[in-house]
Amino acid sequence: MTTPPPGPPPGTVPPPGPVPPRRTRPTPWVRTRLRATPTASLLAAALAFVAVLLAAGLPRALDRGADQALRDYLTDKGPTAASLYATAGPRPAGRSAGELDSVLDVLRARTGDGFGLVPGAEVHGSLGLKTRSLTNPELPQPEAVPVALGLGYLKQAPEHTRLAAGRWPDGAAPGKPVEVALSHRAAETLNVRVGTVLNAAPSVTGAASAEVVGLYEAADEADPYWGDLPCVTHACLRVYPAKLPKNYWQTFALVGAGGLERLVQWGGGATDFWRLPVDTGSLHVHELPETRRQVAAYVSGPTATQLMQDSNRNDLRISSRLPALFEEAEARRQAAAPLTAIGPAGVAGVALVVFCLAAALTGDRRETELVLLLARGGSRPEILRRLLGESAVTVLPGALLATALAVSLLPTPRLAPALLAAAATTLFALLAFPVRALVLLSPRRGRPAARRRLVGELLVFAATAAAVYEVRSRGIAPAGQGVDPLLIAAPLLLALSGGLLLARIQPPLMGALARSAGRGSGVIGFLGLARAARGTGGRGRPSVLPLVALLLAVTTAGFGANVLTAVDGSRAQAARQSVGGDARIAAAAGDSLPPALTEAATALSGVRTGLPVWTDSEAFLFGAGGQGSPRITVVVADPVAYAELARAVGRGQFDPGLLAGGAAAANAPVPALFSKDLAAKATEDGYRLRLGGGEELRARPVGEFDGTPALPGAGAATIVLPAGPVLAHVSRAAKPNLWFGLGPVADARLRALVRETVPAAVAERLLIQTSEATAAELGRDPLQAAAGRIFWGSVAASAVFALLALLITLARAAPERAASLARLRTMGLRPRQGIALILAEALPQAVAAACGGGLLAAAAVALLGPAVDLSALVGTAVPTGLRVLPRPLTTQTLALAALAVLAVLAEAAISGRRQITTELRAGDSR
Repeated sequence: MTTPPPGPPPGTVPPPGPVPPRRTRPTPWVRTRLRATPTASLLAAALAFVAVLLAAGLPRALDRGADQALRDYLTDKGPTAASLYATAGPRPAGRSAGELDSVLDVLRARTGDGFGLVPGAEVHGSLGLKTRSLTNPELPQPEAVPVALGLGYLKQAPEHTRLAAGRWPDGAAPGKPVEVALSHRAAETLNVRVGTVLNAAPSVTGAASAEVVGLYEAADEADPYWGDLPCVTHACLRVYPAKLPKNYWQTFALVGAGGLERLVQWGGGATDFWRLPVDTGSLHVHELPETRRQVAAYVSGPTATQLMQDSNRNDLRISSRLPALFEEAEARRQAAAPLTAIGPAGVAGVALVVFCLAAALTGDRRETELVLLLARGGSRPEILRRLLGESAVTVLPGALLATALAVSLLPTPRLAPALLAAAATTLFALLAFPVRALVLLSPRRGRPAARRRLVGELLVFAATAAAVYEVRSRGIAPAGQGVDPLLIAAPLLLALSGGLLLARIQPPLMGALARSAGRGSGVIGFLGLARAARGTGGRGRPSVLPLVALLLAVTTAGFGANVLTAVDGSRAQAARQSVGGDARIAAAAGDSLPPALTEAATALSGVRTGLPVWTDSEAFLFGAGGQGSPRITVVVADPVAYAELARAVGRGQFDPGLLAGGAAAANAPVPALFSKDLAAKATEDGYRLRLGGGEELRARPVGEFDGTPALPGAGAATIVLPAGPVLAHVSRAAKPNLWFGLGPVADARLRALVRETVPAAVAERLLIQTSEATAAELGRDPLQAAAGRIFWGSVAASAVFALLALLITLARAAPERAASLARLRTMGLRPRQGIALILAEALPQAVAAACGGGLLAAAAVALLGPAVDLSALVGTAVPTGLRVLPRPLTTQTLALAALAVLAVLAEAAISGRRQITTELRAGDSR
């Protein structure tokens, strides 16, 4: 047994033992760095937020614009264009309304996969195949043709009408008249009232009669319910197709469910129909291929076969205009897509440059810190990991908030494009500074870097030349093939090449200007230009990126502004050609315009030239040998005014001197202009012209023309005659049936003038058109409006990013510039001279970049313009080609140049007032 060692005596203090090592926690890197530079962190987060918001919002804005354009396009085609229409013959074994309802349920059940129906908007019923002439002597019979009455059954009619008198019809006992309801407007036109029995003329189905038991009024005649129903809400004035056409009244009356059998007897048969309006509000462009497939299957595919089996109607036939309309709408969207994508592509390019500049600025500020970390044993992967952590904390919250905001502000069902664009932008924002740091921490390679830069620039120049040559040689991708990458890349490559070229030219040019300024007495210009020759990339290193940013912004803005201005001009010209001038008033066939109207229209404010014209489309031309030609149209007008109209419209121009003079003698030939198809047959012997009223003239061809403003869009054989000689032989030509006006004529004012000048009955028969209203109608397409909004939004975003690039560039050079100014201040430099020095250094580069961008935009239009087709944005077919328009190019160039100058002035005012003591420090290496 061992004894324990004795302890210390009582009252003694034990000697101190070994002190345990103190445990220290590592400093949190990310939090420390963010606290050290809170302003820079907030600016980086704001930049990422804005960039991601634009990237995520653009696809959703494009989807919304395309969806709205599709819906409006279908709506403009008519109330029943976006409908499925099913028809079948009547069942042989009796008819009932319930059987029609059951077929409707079958048709409804097979929809909903790729498209839906408008709830409660279905129309179904039965219509007689033929109308019957009524023998009642009290009915009106214009031109001795009796009234024609058809019968029909509409299940939903009571829901869309209101009874004006009587009751709704029911069945009728055999041998008695069938009960019908007639529209109140038709009853007033035909002098029919409740209780009237309408007797039909005998036919192969036997005699028949109908008793009017009720009169109804449509709740809304513009309701799509009545869209393709024939003469159900009113009586229609029809033309009887005989050798001499005659007018007669036609209308349809409605029977009740019990009168379906009598309907077949009255009409010699019947057609059961079901109209199912498709819900265009639920259609989306990105789902259009699947929707088109589903509709095609419903109309004439496996679904249609199944519907025949389910409905027990082997003769069920389904038709719809939707497949063709879908194809047309998609072709329009694809045709507009290349021009729509130019603006966003420019924004993406400028934003990319801004991220690179921001990373370069941060790298310049932290290069010493990063090199020190590497020298003290830090590894590059570890440093990059920490920098990625900084970027993640700065970028990710703003990117997530921007994505959520874009999704909520621009609702659309498709998420993938927005998420992909946001993810790509976020990834670039995350990696911009870490990649820059990796470059700074890599070993220097010395002289070969200059050769690598030269090779890269040559590759860019080669790619630009190849893109321009390819677009010029083959044109842009045909409509329907989507965005043409070459058309998008060519302007951007031109801007990039211009930036690289300007970066090469600018230093020696600025150096030459500095040497020239050095010969003078002042020193400010020499110092500023000398610093500009060294570049503002930070520490005197030239930077290509700010030049590329400004050139991209100006080139994109100028090219897009040129496109939109050309679209407006082409639309105005197309509208003018469609109308035949700036204003047109046409009388109905066989009528003439009142003299008071033509005089008042010519005197209307804004009308520069008013021209009354007489036309005759019933004329015939006979050759010298008596051989006749097909029917032609004769246009009689004052030669001088008509020539001015043709020049303004750009169609059928001619020299009015050709029609000078006239037929002094009774049988002297009248000088005439022949359309090209007739001019090929014309001879100097002249022709004999027989007008529609029987008058005859001799015509002598003096020239030819291609088209005429008097007949917009017509390709018929036409002859233009001078008014003076013709009036001497044809008195009817003194009563014009057309009036054309040139000048800024307001559509509302012209219509008001017509209402004030002529009676209402006459005004209703006149056709009034203005180029203003026609151009507005062409430009009403949401597809064009969306393209314009996206472009101008892209211009604004590009300008902001370009200014940001300029400010970042100035900020990179600010420390060195401020130190130099402080040293110069100690040598007597005044504050105003310091601001002037900053302006002399920064303004030449900004102004040169803006002007260079304008020249590049003009070059892009000149090189790519011949291949650009503006028809999709104009709204009608126009000749392919785009010419340089100085005004929009100059406007965009001057606007961005002014913004750049203001940014430089603001930065100069801030930098020029810095205190000397804050810049001059002992041991400062700047």
